[in-house]
Amino acid sequence: MSNASPGAPLGSSNDPAFDQTGRIVIQPNGRPRPLSPHLQVWRWHVTMLASILFRVTIGAISVGAVIAVAWLGVLAFGPEAYAKALTFAGSPAGLVIGFGLTVVLFSLLLNGGRHLINDAGRGLTVPSADRLSNIAVWGPVPLAVVFWIALFATGRVSL
Repeated sequence: MSNASPGAPLGSSNDPAFDQTGRIVIQPNGRPRPLSPHLQVWRWHVTMLASILFRVTIGAISVGAVIAVAWLGVLAFGPEAYAKALTFAGSPAGLVIGFGLTVVLFSLLLNGGRHLINDAGRGLTVPSADRLSNIAVWGPVPLAVVFWIALFATGRVSL
């Protein structure tokens, strides 16, 4: 008698004793089931990258929120503390942090736009989803560069 499931290809089985791949697990209810496919099965594409980067930017904007709260705290401590914070913000480290948070902001805006378009039922074909994802993945850095060039050109930021 075969241990194969009805309709399964000849030679296949859900019995862990016959598993040669290591991909069969016993569920808590005692039933053997194959593991779900993981990254080694799926071919990487830009929509996966956009999704992962969106989650990363959510974590990064949380750091930005902490920095904003710290800035409010510095305001509460008076002009001397605020002057020290401005000195740090104008330092190379402060400018790198500011540029990084600008990239994160543009990433959130572009990914939010991508999600808004998708929620409206648009951009769901493969070519349009890839196009929107490419914009969301590659757009934030050039936009941040243009933004910071404008800041330097108008004298709002200097070294």
